[in-house]
Amino acid sequence: MADPYSILGVSKGADDKAIKIAYRKLAKELHPDKNKDNPKASERFSEVTQAYDLLSDPKKRGQYDRGEIDENGQPRFAGNPFGGGYTQGGPAGGNFDFGSGGIDLGDIFDGLFGGGGARPGGGPGPRPQQAPPPKGANIAYEHLVSFTDAATLTPQRIMLGDGKIVEFKLPAGILPGQQIRIPGKGQPGPGGNGDAMVTLKIGKHPHLVRDGDNIRIDLPISLKEAVVGGKVKVPTVDGAVMLTVPPRTNSGAVLRIKGRGFSAKSGARGDQLVTLMIHLPTDPAELARLGDVLSDSSVRENMRV
Repeated sequence: MADPYSILGVSKGADDKAIKIAYRKLAKELHPDKNKDNPKASERFSEVTQAYDLLSDPKKRGQYDRGEIDENGQPRFAGNPFGGGYTQGGPAGGNFDFGSGGIDLGDIFDGLFGGGGARPGGGPGPRPQQAPPPKGANIAYEHLVSFTDAATLTPQRIMLGDGKIVEFKLPAGILPGQQIRIPGKGQPGPGGNGDAMVTLKIGKHPHLVRDGDNIRIDLPISLKEAVVGGKVKVPTVDGAVMLTVPPRTNSGAVLRIKGRGFSAKSGARGDQLVTLMIHLPTDPAELARLGDVLSDSSVRENMRV
């Protein structure tokens, strides 16, 4: 793989935001779902993802910038870390003074290998620990979760780039933009497959609106229902329920349906808050009939305070 900065098209001094923007742009263009007939695009997508994995990790990026690891995450030096051999007389046939004022190779090797390095004229110390082989690159996906599924934490299914369909669970306290990791469903690599990283989006509902862990709805009711009370049907994410409207209810009153909201991170569900809105008919005939209903003595009795 080439230099990760060059692959993403950013400068070495680019900040995290610039790197993320560059990666998202390239990943969108090169995604396997959009380039099924272009194997080179798939290879390029893998390179872009691997470059982003390295540069988005502050520790790995620092090691790469200091020359400690290569673009594949492997240690750069093996054997002599100075890039040249040395003989008993010193590097490239020169003279080494091991007395006072000279360079003590033992101290240098101790610093590099924790005191167990090879010394001139001595036996080899323990080998430096090799980094494990890198896993394959992760593959990014987006998945739209319906409003109802998000509230009820209904398990989801997604088709991956290889055509396989996998099922995954939604987390309690789900939020738009949250990522789900599906292990082993990314690109293959020497150390095993990478992961599938699924970014969640939450769809809208025609009547319900999220408010934190609660759900809100504005529910129209008739003037008669507001005056004498009654039962009205209310949609919820768990199905419609019948809600009792008390007599003499004002427009704007809020009724609560327990446990019909979103799940918090603790697992407890919020409530559904129903705001009652009195709806008057616009048809003159309906208004006349409403006047007849309100003139009924039982209705007038309910209207008394």
